[in-house]
Amino acid sequence: MDIGMLWFDNDPKSELSNKVVEAANYYLSKYGEKPNLCFVHPSMIQGSSVDAGQIVVESNNTVLPHHFWIGVQQKEELTLITNP
Repeated sequence: MDIGMLWFDNDPKSELSNKVVEAANYYLSKYGEKPNLCFVHPSMIQGSSVDAGQIVVESNNTVLPHHFWIGVQQKEELTLITNP
């Protein structure tokens, strides 16, 4: 993902998947395109995966806790991430 939107959400009552979906809905309303990739700090991912619908959630040490770097990843690049 070359360009994305940074989203902040530190609500302790909300699930990570709900936060990603909320960020995705805002991204869609602002940019008119559905995001398909979201990077979060590794400490935010509990377990092996996050179910956020069509959005792939990956950990990235450069993203601060409670921040979401969300955007559109090209299909060929997305395949490399999910199938190394």
